[in-house]
Amino acid sequence: MITTEKILAALRNVQEPDLGKDLVTLNMIQDIEIKGNEVSFTVVLTTPACPMKDMMRTACENAVRLLVSKEAVVKVNFTAQTTSKRVDAGAILPQVKNIIAVFSGKGGVGKSTVAANLALALSQGGASVGLMDADIYGPSVPIMFGVRGERPLMEDVNGKGMILPLERFGIKLMSIGLLVDEKNAVVWRGPMASSAVKQFVSDVKWGSLDYLIIDMPPGTGDIHLTLLQTVPVTGSVIVTTPQDVALADAKKGIAMFGQAQLNVPLIGLVENMSYFTPPELPDNKYYIFGKKGAEYLAKDKEVPFLGALPIEQSVREAADAGRPAALQVQTPIAIAFQEISKKLVSQVLFRNKNLPPTKAVEITNLVGCEAIKYNI
Repeated sequence: MITTEKILAALRNVQEPDLGKDLVTLNMIQDIEIKGNEVSFTVVLTTPACPMKDMMRTACENAVRLLVSKEAVVKVNFTAQTTSKRVDAGAILPQVKNIIAVFSGKGGVGKSTVAANLALALSQGGASVGLMDADIYGPSVPIMFGVRGERPLMEDVNGKGMILPLERFGIKLMSIGLLVDEKNAVVWRGPMASSAVKQFVSDVKWGSLDYLIIDMPPGTGDIHLTLLQTVPVTGSVIVTTPQDVALADAKKGIAMFGQAQLNVPLIGLVENMSYFTPPELPDNKYYIFGKKGAEYLAKDKEVPFLGALPIEQSVREAADAGRPAALQVQTPIAIAFQEISKKLVSQVLFRNKNLPPTKAVEITNLVGCEAIKYNI
């Protein structure tokens, strides 16, 4: 006879891969129902975009059939509670569980393309996602998401005017490109650009999100410091190409986030434009910018390598058409973005389990014996 106790005993043999404990101990099993040989229950995942969902489903089904009844018809349902290590829940962005900054040491490596498609891949995995375009001088979100010319609305929230982000393909969007005429150049000094980023954080009604992806400007400068002082960034992702010139700047990014004053966890490296495969020669790979440069850099710096993305014409065409490549159905490039998003989720889980709580940093620059605080 199948009982709840037997089901729970069997599921004690199924481990959550990232947390290293069984599902029952972690209180991840809910709503057990038994009707004859039919068994159903819900597994509470640590994130909707859990990369191990299919593996856990199979493990649960096998555990019940092997340890309870081989005649059991098992239905495994999933829900999710995304993990977070924030300690400022009552402050800025209180309903945002994880804030991921996507960064590149130099322009032209495809950072914005990766950020946009990464956000979509996370959303397709079931997570609630926002995308903040903090690349003030070169905003890309309006074009890539097909919202050129659209303007966000305002809403009064407790006497304060809040900007409502646009929504496209299930993603909440905010960009300076939605607020200024695209024909005009944004010619702002550092403090003004930094102030705009602060407003995107404090004056936009982001609501409840599992992940807020922030597309940072290339390089290292005022805006980066402002963001790190304003919000508790869960971790950073660095995008580079395998070319030595790009890798040299990626190293500077790694060094910046690793400084004791900042100490922002590096979630991983993404290598873009890794290789080119002609459609007529699908088995050939041409390493135009070098081979596995980012992968070797990740090993050298002992940081996670999230994956490599090939050069594909369809990526450019999709972005120009306002439908990023991650929306494609089972194409190699869409699958590549999905795999990178799964590795990102795993690294965020690992970071939230093993590292201290996230908090906004206080940046100081030691000059002689005096510490000068930067209040940007």
